[in-house]
Amino acid sequence: MNMEKAWRAALAAGAIAATFILSGPAHALQLITAKEAALPPVPIVHERGISRGPTIMVVSPAPNAGMIQSPFTLKVSFESHGSATVDVDSVLVTYMKEPTIDLTQRIKPFIGASGIDVNDAQVPPGTHTLRVDVTDSQGRTTSTDLTFRVSQ
Repeated sequence: MNMEKAWRAALAAGAIAATFILSGPAHALQLITAKEAALPPVPIVHERGISRGPTIMVVSPAPNAGMIQSPFTLKVSFESHGSATVDVDSVLVTYMKEPTIDLTQRIKPFIGASGIDVNDAQVPPGTHTLRVDVTDSQGRTTSTDLTFRVSQ
């Protein structure tokens, strides 16, 4: 009987180890698929208006980063003004392709009141533009576009 218990324990340990090995560490977030990247881009129109909505600052990839490698860190900071706070549920991340693609649900676990922080965003090679929209607790909305180029 002791041999049978030892055998079952070994099988259980092996099953747990196999599950860990097969699942491995957390994988990079597939932010944009190759099929989505192949869609035609939306012409970007920049509109300027006076707003005291939240400030959106692109931290990474830096606007002057040039070509970057995938996966990369996607970090965007939000800063509210006055007594307003960022409405986390209002954050909208859109891939600017025709048709536009809402990436918000993919990135939602990485959105907080201080911004977006994805350590391993994976995208195919090419030029990509994301639009980030944020609204504060006083209903003021701000948008910014983030364009980056990913090498082969």
